[in-house]
Amino acid sequence: MGNLLYIIAVILIILWAVGYFGMHVGGGLIHILLVIAIIAILLRVIRGGSAV
Repeated sequence: MGNLLYIIAVILIILWAVGYFGMHVGGGLIHILLVIAIIAILLRVIRGGSAV
């Protein structure tokens, strides 16, 4: 489950970067997804990245 969250977070960050810098789609939704991705990564780091 932890690996899945980490993969989703990385994908969301990549999509945000493409949308923000590439097409400048903007909008509040993509920034909310970015915040969720960062929170998921922080939780993974804080918990020590142990495999579950």
